[in-house]
Amino acid sequence: MDTVAKARAPETGEIPLNEFLPREAPMDMAVQPLRRFEPQPAPRFASMWARRGFVLTGTAILTAAGCYEMYRVLQVGGVTVLESIILALFVLLFAWIAFSFMSGLAGFFVLLVRKKNELGIDPSTPLPAIHSRTAMLLPTYNEDPHRVLARLRATYESVAETGHGAQFDWFVLSDTTDPATWIAEEKCFLKLRQDVGSAATIFYRHRPENTARKSGNIEEWIRRFGSRYECMLILDADSLMTGDSVVRLVAAMEAHPKAALIQTLPVIVNAKSLFARWQQFAGRLYGPMLAAGIAWWHGSEGNYWGHNAIIRVRAFAQYAGLPELRGRKPFGGHIMSHDFIEAALMRRGGWAIHMAPTLRGSYEESPPTLSDFAARDRRWCQGNLQHLALLPTRGFHWVSRLHLLTGIGSYLTAPLWLIFLVFGILVSLQAQFVRPEYFPKGYSLFPQWPAQDPVLAAWVFAGTMGMLIAPKLLAFAVMLTDGDTRRKFGGGLLVLAGIIAETILSGLTAPVMMIFQSSAVGEILSGRDAGWQVQRRDDGAVSHRDTVSTYSVPTLFGIAMAAAAYAVSLPLLLWMTPVILGLLLSIPIAILSSSSGPNRSSRLFKTPEQTAPPPVLARANELASAPHSPLACPLHELRRDAGLLEAHLNNSGQRPRKRGEVDPHLAIARAKIEDAQTFEEAAGFLSAREKFAVLKSPPVLAVLFALPDSA
Repeated sequence: MDTVAKARAPETGEIPLNEFLPREAPMDMAVQPLRRFEPQPAPRFASMWARRGFVLTGTAILTAAGCYEMYRVLQVGGVTVLESIILALFVLLFAWIAFSFMSGLAGFFVLLVRKKNELGIDPSTPLPAIHSRTAMLLPTYNEDPHRVLARLRATYESVAETGHGAQFDWFVLSDTTDPATWIAEEKCFLKLRQDVGSAATIFYRHRPENTARKSGNIEEWIRRFGSRYECMLILDADSLMTGDSVVRLVAAMEAHPKAALIQTLPVIVNAKSLFARWQQFAGRLYGPMLAAGIAWWHGSEGNYWGHNAIIRVRAFAQYAGLPELRGRKPFGGHIMSHDFIEAALMRRGGWAIHMAPTLRGSYEESPPTLSDFAARDRRWCQGNLQHLALLPTRGFHWVSRLHLLTGIGSYLTAPLWLIFLVFGILVSLQAQFVRPEYFPKGYSLFPQWPAQDPVLAAWVFAGTMGMLIAPKLLAFAVMLTDGDTRRKFGGGLLVLAGIIAETILSGLTAPVMMIFQSSAVGEILSGRDAGWQVQRRDDGAVSHRDTVSTYSVPTLFGIAMAAAAYAVSLPLLLWMTPVILGLLLSIPIAILSSSSGPNRSSRLFKTPEQTAPPPVLARANELASAPHSPLACPLHELRRDAGLLEAHLNNSGQRPRKRGEVDPHLAIARAKIEDAQTFEEAAGFLSAREKFAVLKSPPVLAVLFALPDSA
């Protein structure tokens, strides 16, 4: 049965509950060349040279000052080769810190003067009217469908409450490969459609092959349905948005026809573990100021973070088609961190990319533990390092290239810090064993006594730490000027205590992440592919055995670094205590930070969304906490539920195979089914991959269900 052709278009009325998709509306999407590009007429956007000059000049001045002071520290007795390396590393790392500081400083002034959003998005004004049709896209991959669709339903209801619900169609775009999760998605979707009514334009599509992961998922949707919509708003599996923010984004796109994308600032919510709570607190307090700063000087050359952003479908289809990179993984193949590249390609095509940092009502969730954060970070590391091959792409705006360099640098700085520390120990060791030259070359009446200046070294260290901590204090100052936000945070004194606690905890975990990221960079550069694991979103419980196994390497590294520093000198050990302490305490910190449930951190790291949860968040949590039965076996569930089986068969979309192409899992599954005497026996024979293959093949599924039940 050709369900796609038979189903009604969303604007024509009710859609049968067991049919998941509307009528197709295809749109071409061309793969973009990287080595050649015919430039478009230069688009006219607001000039950002003064703003960018402020940030870049400030970065250069601070870096030069830091470099000069570090040179004064190292020049005692002449600069050796090791000290020259130390100085070069310091310049790179200090420039990175200075660049972030200048962006934060810009954001501080933007928020302090209450500068209006340049897109005209003002949440304090009445909700504007909108006229275009927008698709809300939720890609999902082996996620808990009950929680995913709870968040989607809460967003759907919030949009409907604005009175503009008729302007939106909703698509769940599944790339799920786990058979039980796939059928659970279909079951949860049928329940959702039943609850909200058959007139609701909510659809579900499962892709048989998850080629190119999320970017391929969106591209496939555009090729099938894109021409019906002006814009698409991309959600993630943990995304949640208010109807007010969604409608204002659509209105901004209608008011700015040159805009291809507007990225919101998602706020972390629903943190349960200590680790997630301090990430939630930090993101909520510091994030708006940093985002305001980068939006201020990025202008129309903004970036894209992959979700909670609205995109003009025509611009995306015309310019954001991603090629497959040559070579083997991890650098070849499909582009993993696709969002940066899609934004750069659309900007290359003459479209504007904006950020709306002051628009509230955009939410996401955080990994529950440091281990989960590191696992996600490993995947992001590979995606960002893959951008090394894309830096030479012709036609990119220089700010777009800077985005790529920033992403790459965020991971390369970890091994640079590690090398910096190791060379610091070597320089100290050199000072212990290399005889200084008391009489330099040439005539000298008096000897030159080398004398270290610990006060100057301390000032350099204090200046570096100050530039890391200053943005937090600036964000605190901004928060104090907003009475309502200050009260929802719990008051100024409580927030200050939270900043101190978060700074200590972040400082202790930073050396651990340095080891993890350095290891990840080494693995990737040596050709090891990390794959794409599903992110955990539960309460963060981790066994002590797994924790010890994961953090044994940072602990051993801390022991080795402490022994090496002590062997050189006690003062060096004291200087390196902050780094060494974080490494030595990595196991207890990981165990402590993964703890969940009510504790003092619930109050210390309080956020406005905890104090006064927005209605959409409360509704999403209410729906997610509703009792539901987990699905044990997808085949048994389909056999038991005739309506679910009919919907699955009507909407299964097996990819046409090339002549002579054989699915080995399906072939093995069919042989096992033919050998079985009963349905239960056949279902028990099949592996997870074989069940997935059977679920994609209605003919083989029919053979399986023709088997009798066991006596």
